[in-house]
Amino acid sequence: MENSHLSRRTFLTTTLATSVAAPAILSAVARPHIPIGLEMFSVRDDLKTDVMGTVKGVGAMGYQVVEFFAPYYDWTPEYAKQVRETMDAAGLRCNSTHNGRANLEPAGIAKAIELNRILGARYVVMAHPGNVKTIDDWKRVADTLNQANTTLAAEHMHSGYHNHDLEWRPVDGQKPIELLATSTDKSVMLQLDVGTCVATGNDPVAWIEKNPGRIRSLHLKDWSPAEGYKVLFGEGVSPWKQIFAAAESKGGVEYYLIEQEGSRFPEMETAQKCLAAYKSMRA
Repeated sequence: MENSHLSRRTFLTTTLATSVAAPAILSAVARPHIPIGLEMFSVRDDLKTDVMGTVKGVGAMGYQVVEFFAPYYDWTPEYAKQVRETMDAAGLRCNSTHNGRANLEPAGIAKAIELNRILGARYVVMAHPGNVKTIDDWKRVADTLNQANTTLAAEHMHSGYHNHDLEWRPVDGQKPIELLATSTDKSVMLQLDVGTCVATGNDPVAWIEKNPGRIRSLHLKDWSPAEGYKVLFGEGVSPWKQIFAAAESKGGVEYYLIEQEGSRFPEMETAQKCLAAYKSMRA
């Protein structure tokens, strides 16, 4: 009977409406929630004069994660605990820290572990390889990352590597970044600095797709030929939508980090404007 079954017209109308709406629904469901953070180098001058106030301010803006850079290594455990308390009160997590190479070597890694444990970090990232000139030098960097990763595993942490432009420039016919990717354990994070990748003429999307599951965090630093790294997030030439799609479908991204080397605005205002641009782009 017509009353007990869908009419053909109703069935077709319902099916058509569902098929049209389905991609939008699936798209909304498929996009994971990736926390957005700030690399604290972006507010380095404020951090020098007032660590706690700067951390509070970053949390108040709406950031969810912070990444402390190399000077954190000079903190005492007691001071690191105070920073952690301030982070917790501000609703912030610290998933990783930036470190000089020495912090991941046997003589320095114990202190790095202690401080990162207090901060709650999961990744101890090498942000500079030191004095490297040959491919053999880069192989030793890879060895350091692997050895540190083994030590950190006992603490449920991993080592990581953050690229600058140096790693994209061929040495003896090979790009150091490619050597590091192929010569380190797959649990070593490859933290992608988008700006330096783009500035050197390399394709960040292709790099992410080539290293599935290893691009667990990205520095969302933009770049333009005219203004270099001084542009705000979203003002440069980086293909952000494609980068986000690759990072979330293949890269294994766990969190994003805005990074700014300086702009036409004060540091905290810059951080706020970049966050607003990010949210607008991801809406």
